Amino acid sequence: MDTTVTYTLTPAERDRVDRLLGRLRHTYATAEDPRFLWAARGEAYRHLPQGLLDFLLAFHHRESSPWVVVRGLGVDDERIGPTPPHWGRQADPASTAREELFLTLLGCLLGDVFGWSTLQHGHLVHNVLPIRDQEREQSGHGSLADLAWHTEDGFHPFRCDYLGLMAMRNDGLIPTTVSAIDEVRLSPEEAAILREPYFLIYPDNEHLQQETREHGYPRRPPPGPDQWSDAAPSAVLFGDPRRPYLRIDPYYMTPMPGNEEAASGLKALTGRLEAGLRDLVLAPGDLAFVDNYRAVHGRRAFPPRYDGRDRWLKKVTVTRDLRKSRRVRDGVDGRVLHPAEVARLELEAEMTGARP
Repeated sequence: MDTTVTYTLTPAERDRVDRLLGRLRHTYATAEDPRFLWAARGEAYRHLPQGLLDFLLAFHHRESSPWVVVRGLGVDDERIGPTPPHWGRQADPASTAREELFLTLLGCLLGDVFGWSTLQHGHLVHNVLPIRDQEREQSGHGSLADLAWHTEDGFHPFRCDYLGLMAMRNDGLIPTTVSAIDEVRLSPEEAAILREPYFLIYPDNEHLQQETREHGYPRRPPPGPDQWSDAAPSAVLFGDPRRPYLRIDPYYMTPMPGNEEAASGLKALTGRLEAGLRDLVLAPGDLAFVDNYRAVHGRRAFPPRYDGRDRWLKKVTVTRDLRKSRRVRDGVDGRVLHPAEVARLELEAEMTGARP
């Protein structure tokens, strides 16, 4: 049963939003314009429909759902141009300014939009699309293999609170997959072991590939058993035991060697999250926000076409507390995180209490 909480813009609300986006497009060069990021929250509060504001604020303040969808904006398929062959090769970046402004505007109601120096050259708004020769990669650029569900950037203490996705094109109705910790039932023993720091999560290949390329090193292979020592141990469940948050990435994680109880607990949790997995199909103009502390997300496999009609999403990551990442940003108002020395940062965060 589909229990997705959805807000659909009325025709009048869509007209109001389009007038706002038209004005913003004439004022700001892109959604990453620092002036827009400074003004975005105020613009949203003053000019977005009240119903949409209330919907997103309930998601933020009351944790009303592990994910939400906003529908009804629509996309002009001809205006946005063909799906790019690579995240860095959009023919006309301005062609999707309207959509990027809307996604970022709504993201700013939930917190601060930020990026990583190791992903898409530090851009705040990412392109999610299939790339030739990456068909079986575990990243947003794979296609022929399912993207295994996971916590976004689960390896890092400064991972996002919310993941925002907006569809530019989705001819094949290819779903994002989601599953919520709220719907999982664990035994007291399973829950207890998952709350202990007995698990290692490693950075995913997309972070590692761009990090090593930037520093002149060859592409790093997927992590093997001897590489897990680079990660600091963490718990999978945290927060209120009655309604826990989670941090999990089964494809890039392992229990501490020799800890059979931890392995058993992780297996139980992954099985139940898998059993609760559901499809979330975004049509052009639809956007979803996933609570990264309460839900995991992935993507179903699909055959890429490479003809300009492939699935194409825009993506943002949002933090409720940008200040906690200050030591890995270039300035107080910087929004790009440098995730170097991940293990050291994780240990420091644990010792100082910055880690949840």
